[in-house]
Amino acid sequence: MSPRPWWAKLGHGSLILVATVYCLFPIYFMLVQSLKTPQEDVFGNPFIVVHPTLDNFEELFERTSEVRGFVGDALRRSYPFLDWLGNTLFVFAGSVMATLVASVAAAYALGRLRPPGFRWWRRVIFATYVIPQTILFIPLYRVVLALDLDDSMLALLLIYPSMALPFCVWMLSSYFERLPREIEEAALIEGASRAGAFFRIILPMSRPVLIAAGIFTLGTVASDFMIASVFLLSPHNQTVTAGLGTFDVALDELAAVAGVNLLAIPVVAISAVFARGFVRGLTAAMVEGA
Repeated sequence: MSPRPWWAKLGHGSLILVATVYCLFPIYFMLVQSLKTPQEDVFGNPFIVVHPTLDNFEELFERTSEVRGFVGDALRRSYPFLDWLGNTLFVFAGSVMATLVASVAAAYALGRLRPPGFRWWRRVIFATYVIPQTILFIPLYRVVLALDLDDSMLALLLIYPSMALPFCVWMLSSYFERLPREIEEAALIEGASRAGAFFRIILPMSRPVLIAAGIFTLGTVASDFMIASVFLLSPHNQTVTAGLGTFDVALDELAAVAGVNLLAIPVVAISAVFARGFVRGLTAAMVEGA
């Protein structure tokens, strides 16, 4: 095989460089803004920070009430950011766990236990995923009110898994359907129960796909603003995304940017740690389900 010409390598490298800059520039810009003083934010270069400071991050954790003063820091509002951060981590963990448990159970039943010829379910799941969320929003709100979950984080633990569940079921069921049945049958012949074969063999083999489903769910939860801001009204019950929406942009712009950066830390860290598993999981699900 002849090597590629230099211009092809240059074009390929240039495309990778442009894509990398396009993806990283928003992160860089948000980080720069969060490290600026108000003076530098107004009069300085928008893309460079000359005198970095952590004051914007410190202000988030110093604010413990909703009282306004009259001079000095009078225009700075107080926000329960620590409560928001704890609520967010709770919603992250609960939503990912609930989604994985429900999607694994449904996907195993559809991918391994369904009768032959039962093929239309895949179209139904995909259609469920692509239905616009705004169409279901009003009846969803009525359900939350009927269950007396308004202004409760339990409402998010009910809604977020339902948002991520169709795609996760579709992905996992594609993987389970194409997974060689001889592996499971060998365990059954050796005396293992179906549940034992599932938990000891099938589930460990599905680790990359589970990681992909978990990261997808985490991204779905972390990117939501509308649902959290509608169903969580009390300041101390809000998540970071809903709480940042209450910031006064004219007065708290830099603090809000700092809050966005703090919210991104766990999401980026988890995605970075499990990046290889995420790619392997998506590849396995798509190839096996092709």
